[in-house]
Amino acid sequence: MTLNDRIKRFKRAIARWGLRGTSFVLTRLPFSVVSFLTRVLTTIGLLFTVKQKKIAAESLKIAFGDEKSPKEVRQIFKKCFTNVGKMMIELIYFMDHPKMIKERVSFENKEVLDKAFSKGKGVIAVSAHFGNFPLMLLRFAQEGYETNAIIRQTRDKKIEKHFQQLRTKLGLKTLYSHPRQKCVTDSLKALRKNEFLFIPLDQNFGSGGGVFVDFFGQKAATATGPVVFAMRTGAPILPIFIVRQKDDTHKIIIDEPLYLEQGKDEKDTIFINVSRITKVIEKYIRKYPDEWGWMHRRWKSRPGE
Repeated sequence: MTLNDRIKRFKRAIARWGLRGTSFVLTRLPFSVVSFLTRVLTTIGLLFTVKQKKIAAESLKIAFGDEKSPKEVRQIFKKCFTNVGKMMIELIYFMDHPKMIKERVSFENKEVLDKAFSKGKGVIAVSAHFGNFPLMLLRFAQEGYETNAIIRQTRDKKIEKHFQQLRTKLGLKTLYSHPRQKCVTDSLKALRKNEFLFIPLDQNFGSGGGVFVDFFGQKAATATGPVVFAMRTGAPILPIFIVRQKDDTHKIIIDEPLYLEQGKDEKDTIFINVSRITKVIEKYIRKYPDEWGWMHRRWKSRPGE
């Protein structure tokens, strides 16, 4: 084992024990106290986010150009960072107090989802790393929907195992994005059992197999999974987003289903429909810019690389 490996292992151990200690303390406090501490911690954290500020500024510049003033960019980043902090603390607290999930997360247009399920082909929920999306998934599972989420594993296997156990306990099924073939097989099985499959479609997909579509007027490497799954199963694609309210409750917004538009061939069909989904995601980000994770290099991969 190299020195770098030892350092990484040590850092992960520190993070793991820090998480467990923080969880132990926070979950035993009244939520009003936890909310106050979250505001304090995020305010302090903003002072040390040099790298994140730089990435967010670059992303906001790519997306909005001169549409946003420097002041507006700073405000969006500040709200975005604060929302990420709130999201993390809420998850820790609500997973230990699951009744609060139902109390603090409501639905808009839930009848659209139930109508989609009535077709018996499952539902492909497309969304983004937007709002408190893990809380949204737990709410769907709590409501009785057989909910599957495609996620990437964290680098620390012990932390991943801990969270995987928590998700399972609360009724949320985990489908890991790798190995890819197993992910595809398990996803198709879930849809054929008329289950709910959640796929975020807003991250840079530069590992091959994706397509470059317009996102805020720039080409962005995007995964094709939702469209491929819809082509193979006939499942409807539903854009679904969760938006934080002024009182820090949350609303799940279920958009109208996207049924596949046919292109001149399979490749064209995939491109057309990934583009359509991406436009919906962009619409929500434009409407609620502080809900999206600007600290991700969405446009990192470029066509022709």
